[in-house]
Amino acid sequence: MAKINEAKFIWMSGNMVPWHEAKVHVLTHALHYGSAVFEGIRAYKTKRGTAVFRLREHMKRLLDSAKIYRMESPYTLEELINATIEIITANELEECYIRPLIYRGYYNLGVNPMECPVEVSIAAWKWGKYLGPEALEAGVDVMVSSWNRMAPNTFPAMAKATANYANSQLIKMEAIEYGFSEGIALNAYGTVSEGSGENIFLIKDGVIYTPTLDSAVLPGITRLTVMEIARSMGIEVKECLIPREMLYLADELFFTGTAAEVTPIRSVDKITIGNGKIGPITRKIQREFFRIIEEADEKYEHYFTWVR
Repeated sequence: MAKINEAKFIWMSGNMVPWHEAKVHVLTHALHYGSAVFEGIRAYKTKRGTAVFRLREHMKRLLDSAKIYRMESPYTLEELINATIEIITANELEECYIRPLIYRGYYNLGVNPMECPVEVSIAAWKWGKYLGPEALEAGVDVMVSSWNRMAPNTFPAMAKATANYANSQLIKMEAIEYGFSEGIALNAYGTVSEGSGENIFLIKDGVIYTPTLDSAVLPGITRLTVMEIARSMGIEVKECLIPREMLYLADELFFTGTAAEVTPIRSVDKITIGNGKIGPITRKIQREFFRIIEEADEKYEHYFTWVR
């Protein structure tokens, strides 16, 4: 993966800080204990101008994640939305990836984080396709990871917390070391959960299946979008438990996520899925997803927050 495309500024607690001056103390609590929550958001250049995709939903999830971890944000939902527009504008970006972070800052160092101040930053920079531009058409080769997702009552899977992504790193690194693009994790009970940073969808006999939220999956914003798109097209979508072997027997598989968007999977554990190419339903959903964004379809006006 290429180095970050540096921008001019990062928004930090209400201030526009020059990119290379956006720093924290080495004893910041979040660095040592993973006491932070974050989001991944995209702004797209559409036919109607630059728009952030489902910004309100992302920021609401950010605040929900903070609530689970007993972090009271010093900024409201509306303030975070406005700050996002400010940083995109300050960096003069027509399209970009956006990374808001709420974290426990510098004060003391111990497992108890309660006395450490809650800090907020928002960065935005130009970023391409997460799994490579060719992956959107050709698909990716993946493996079922030896690392499971967290069991219930260990880590809250519904929170997009930095601590949870230690697990994701293990899944991703293992897959890369074995020559795959990505890994699929099972949950503590052995049914399908998600990728290291993506939700997963399976298609069999014209029906779309995706794991339920109690399968230790993040309630993805793109996941929700794809379900809405599919149902609007008359395609049945079922949330259910998915056994591992169902992956191998699928007609089509694809990942969804802010970074991955809608990426087909062409093989799992070196077993070819369908004919090894993007399937017809995946292609239909992928095209509709990008059409809605590129045209800024007014039917989906609630998906867009405009950068004026």
